[in-house]
Amino acid sequence: MDRPRLFTPDRNSLLRPDGMTRRSLLGLGAAAVAAMAVPGCSRGRSDEPAPDGPGTFATGNKGGVYNQFGIDLSKLISEVTGVTLQPLVTGGSVDNLIKVSSQKADIGFCTSDTALAAYEATGVFASGKLKFSALARAYDNYVHVVVPMAFKGQELKALEGKVVSVGQQTSGTRIVADLILNTAGVKVTKRFLSLEDSVKALEAKAENPNARGGIDALIWSGGVPTEPIGKLQDSIGFRLLDIGNVAQTIALKEFGGYVVSAIPPSAYKLASSVPTLAIPNYIVAKPNLSDSWAWWTVNTLFRRQNDLIAAHPEAGALDPRSAIATMPIPLHPAAERWYRENHI
Repeated sequence: MDRPRLFTPDRNSLLRPDGMTRRSLLGLGAAAVAAMAVPGCSRGRSDEPAPDGPGTFATGNKGGVYNQFGIDLSKLISEVTGVTLQPLVTGGSVDNLIKVSSQKADIGFCTSDTALAAYEATGVFASGKLKFSALARAYDNYVHVVVPMAFKGQELKALEGKVVSVGQQTSGTRIVADLILNTAGVKVTKRFLSLEDSVKALEAKAENPNARGGIDALIWSGGVPTEPIGKLQDSIGFRLLDIGNVAQTIALKEFGGYVVSAIPPSAYKLASSVPTLAIPNYIVAKPNLSDSWAWWTVNTLFRRQNDLIAAHPEAGALDPRSAIATMPIPLHPAAERWYRENHI
C-alpha cells in the first residue's frame, strides 16, 4: 500500500524549537544514528528486568487503528516480558490522557496536539496541567472527512448545515474536527459518536434519508487504513472530501505538530489521492510508570516492528530516530535510556 504523503511544512520544525533537538540533548551525532540497526524480531537485552506486575494500555475506539494497533502491541509486549499488558477500549486521546495522568492506565495513545494541550493546560485541559511523560512518537493520524458516494460536493464547504459526526466528546477527533470546521467557517449540526456508531449512522441515512439518528458525513482522525471506514466502500460506497486548503492554514498557523498530507487512492479504493491534515501520535506514560514497563514497551515497538507491520501498515512508519521527537513532552527516563543504548 502506498504510504500517505507529507507535503509541507517540515514536521520537525513544528515539533521542536529552533536550534534545539532531543538528539542534541542526548549528545549523539548523525554518524551514530546512521550506524544503528534495530532488528525486527528479537527479544532484546536479556538483563533488563521484566515488569513486576500487569499493566494496562489505553487504546481508542473499537475498530480504530489506536485500538487494533494497541491490541497487537500489547500482545507482543506481554509475550516478550511474560507479564500481561491489557489493552483498553477508550474514547480516544483526551480520555487516554486523563486515564494515564490519573494512573487509571499505565500507557496510552494520544495525538500530539492533545498532548500539548494537556501538558500546557490549554483548550479542553484549561482547568489544569496533566502530568505524564512520553515513550515514543509513533505513526501519524490522518483526518478523514467521509461522505457517501451520492453526496453532492467535493470540498468542506459542502457540509454547511449538514449533520456530521465529529467523534466522541473525549476524543482527539473531536478537537481536530472542531479546529477544521472553525477554520473553514463551516457550521454543522454535530453528533458525538464513536467510530463504530458513526459508520452505522452514515450507512443508515445513505440507505434511507429519513433514518432516525442518521448522519450526512463523519470526521475521523486515525491511521490509514481504518478498517470500519474501508468496509463502507463495499456497502454504500464513500468519498473523502478535500480539506487541503484548510489543512494548509492550520499547519502554518497552529502549533501542535500538524502537517499537510494526502491519503493515497489505494488506501480505500479512491479515484485519486485526497489532500488532508496529519497529526503525529505519541505513546504516553503515567507519572510513575516503572522503568521496566517503559523500557520493554519501547524495545518491543522497534525490535518487533516486523510483526507489527504484518498486521498494520502504519507500523512501517515507525522510526526510532523520529520517535524521540516528542518535545515539549519529556521522555520517560527509561525510554530515553533505550534510545541512548541504541545510539539514537
